[in-house]
Amino acid sequence: MQSQRGNIEKASTLINELRQLVSIQGDPSQRIAAYMVEGLAARMAGSGKYLYKALKCKEPPSSDRLAAMQILFEICPCFKFGFMAANGAMIEAFKGERRVHIIDFDINQGSQYITLIQTLANVQGKLPHLRLTGVDDPDSVQRHVGGLRIIGQRLEKLAEALKVSFEFHAVASKTSLVNPSMLNRKPGEALIVNFAFQLHHMPDESVSTVNERDQLLRMAKSLNPKLVTVVEQDVNTNTAPFFPRFTEAYNYYSAVFDSLDVTLPRESQDRLNVEKQCLARDIVNIVACEGEERIERYEVAGKWRARMMMAGFISCSITPNVVDMIRKLIKEYCDRYMLKQEAGALHFGWEDKSLIVASAWK
Repeated sequence: MQSQRGNIEKASTLINELRQLVSIQGDPSQRIAAYMVEGLAARMAGSGKYLYKALKCKEPPSSDRLAAMQILFEICPCFKFGFMAANGAMIEAFKGERRVHIIDFDINQGSQYITLIQTLANVQGKLPHLRLTGVDDPDSVQRHVGGLRIIGQRLEKLAEALKVSFEFHAVASKTSLVNPSMLNRKPGEALIVNFAFQLHHMPDESVSTVNERDQLLRMAKSLNPKLVTVVEQDVNTNTAPFFPRFTEAYNYYSAVFDSLDVTLPRESQDRLNVEKQCLARDIVNIVACEGEERIERYEVAGKWRARMMMAGFISCSITPNVVDMIRKLIKEYCDRYMLKQEAGALHFGWEDKSLIVASAWK
């Protein structure tokens, strides 16, 4: 007991020393280190869960956080490219359909669908009627400010202005409790399921015998969709033990922070907001939490592939015209962003580090 107390005191001293050496306004390695140190401090204090919640839900998502998320998709284009790849695959699946129903288990602020509706407005020829179902966790802080209803209204207004035939439906349920009867499916609709940055929040077999992650994929397969799109971060923060996980997270977020530095100047308030509001929370959760308290459980592309195949899905490559369109866009950003195709999936990354992977399944 004495030696344990001594170790904790020694670790506290080390953390205080490290805090003097790092800065959220320094170069990328100093900034990532600053957030990793806070994660270590929270791990020692056993406060990771509370800090994650505080960073996530101080209030209903503040306009600052919403603005920061919007900026993140603009200035760290790997996230945006992931959405574009999924949207491109969806639009291909629209061909020949009169009615399309997209089910999304976490549409966040609707950014992906703002882009989808804008893209559809420019597509030549007759478009199908589009119905979007979003699942809204009743416990989420968004619920108190109108939740998905407000996001749905925003999307409906945009679709109306752009003359895209569109309707929105919200399902108030925790994702793990959703069953097919709640999804309001109609005969004659082509069904598409979209999982963008959502599946990694579901606990898997390493956390619980229920394995909600694979359960959700099997439920999606039972809906017999025409297409399923998956966009995820390409890193293992799920089953890796603490030290390898710490290293993986450091290498992954170092590449993200490095790319932000190229896009926005060091003194940029936007950059600081994005890192603080969007990235710090995930880093703290990955470093500080274990078991059910660790929510940010990313997996590598090969693991997602294995899960999808185990649930009965077959990979379908994202079409060359979608890939070409994204390639052109990447050139407008910076030649250090990369795009590679591997086993039917698209990997978006910074230099040689894969950050985001997008794939399509049927």
